[in-house]
Amino acid sequence: MIRYFIYVLSLSILLLSCKKEKEKSIVTPQQKPMNILFIAVDDLRTELNFYGAAHIKSPNLDQFANESLVFNRAYCNIPVCGASRASLLTGIRPTRKRFINYITRADEDVQFAISLPKLLKQNGYTTISNGKIYHNNEDDSLAWDNRWFPEGNIRNYQLEKNILENGEANLAMGGASAFEMAEVNDTAYFDGKIAQKGIADLKKLKEKNEPFFLALGFMKPHLPFNAPKKYWDLYDRGIIELPESYMQPKSTPKQAFHNYGELRNYGNIPKKGDLPESLAKELIHGYYACVSYVDAQIGLVLDELKRLELEDDTIVILWGDHGWNLGDHKLWCKHVTFETALRTPLIIKVPGKTKGEKTDAIIEFIDIYPSLAELVGLEAPNTVEGKSFVPILNGETSKKDWAVSKFKDAVTLIKGDLFYTEWTDDKGVSYARMLFDHKTDPLELNNLAEKPKHSELVKKLALELRERWGKDFISKN
Repeated sequence: MIRYFIYVLSLSILLLSCKKEKEKSIVTPQQKPMNILFIAVDDLRTELNFYGAAHIKSPNLDQFANESLVFNRAYCNIPVCGASRASLLTGIRPTRKRFINYITRADEDVQFAISLPKLLKQNGYTTISNGKIYHNNEDDSLAWDNRWFPEGNIRNYQLEKNILENGEANLAMGGASAFEMAEVNDTAYFDGKIAQKGIADLKKLKEKNEPFFLALGFMKPHLPFNAPKKYWDLYDRGIIELPESYMQPKSTPKQAFHNYGELRNYGNIPKKGDLPESLAKELIHGYYACVSYVDAQIGLVLDELKRLELEDDTIVILWGDHGWNLGDHKLWCKHVTFETALRTPLIIKVPGKTKGEKTDAIIEFIDIYPSLAELVGLEAPNTVEGKSFVPILNGETSKKDWAVSKFKDAVTLIKGDLFYTEWTDDKGVSYARMLFDHKTDPLELNNLAEKPKHSELVKKLALELRERWGKDFISKN
């Protein structure tokens, strides 16, 4: 009896061992890569509630920030939409001859590059571009499985009623108003349509059960500041003030200022001189209304992501393509290298990793490409010049304390609290410069560059600027 018991026990152990070995030999299917919801917002500055601007009504972005990692110091590499987007999506720095202005195309300036969406498409992702991702919807066309943009001219934000009544006056160059408050629903303007298209795509992508890269490019708060009246009603014009930095100090080089021609194109804006205070406050009011309007549209998309039970499988990243001036330095629009034009919102939600943290690490837009590639297990091409910020997501301290941005002849080194800008010619020779220390001068009103006591610091920063701006910055190509 005892021998039989021992025999049965031995046989059971043998069978169990074989079962375990068989289980080990079974190859489990590879886990599906994380999806990416890629949200771009045109002309969005960091004047947002979760960045400390309590007067801004952005409940959806605030909630998103509470679940994400918020970058307090993210900087675009060039403050103009087309060039900024081309640089970000390829991970390549601007130079004096590359990525210049709003009509920049990635597929022309860097034909050799494999863009972020193209890399993802090559690795099994469904890639969709809705709204304004590149400035030109045809740019990098082979990177996308589908591209969609609302019908109408890119500057035709005003209502169809106004188009019919005013003819060509609806166009910016034809004299349209720089803002509009109308009692209409959210889909009367492009962003409402973009949100609905994004929601429809999420439903289809859910059914496909394949990894996706869904890019949504929202248009507001780009000019003109047109938003449904209910968003204007969120703000009291009577308490809106001009910024504290509403001045142009004589110590700042004249090259730092411009005539904000983008805004001057609109019919109700004076062609020269400072704006009347009442008009300036109306523009600020309109910008705020547009921020709240786009916040509502983004909220609809994020709610749908959750409803479809996709949020645990999807990385969500939101960025503004550059900053914007609302009277700062008596300027409007972007196209300068003050911090108001270079600093941008950047928020990323990674399931299982983020839960409302904030970081003061300095990030450049070219860092976004390698970071997303690493997060989904892909290797970025060797043309990508940015540095992954994934270590920050893992709780590590960033060792990088600098960034470089440029616009036209101006090129800026952001080094810790210092903002150093030089205007250079084609040979890299400086002809004007400015230096601000944000520890003592966060509004950038006291240019230190020409003060003798800072001459050694300026020399040091000038050398580092040239080390950091890229090996081919002043090349002919």
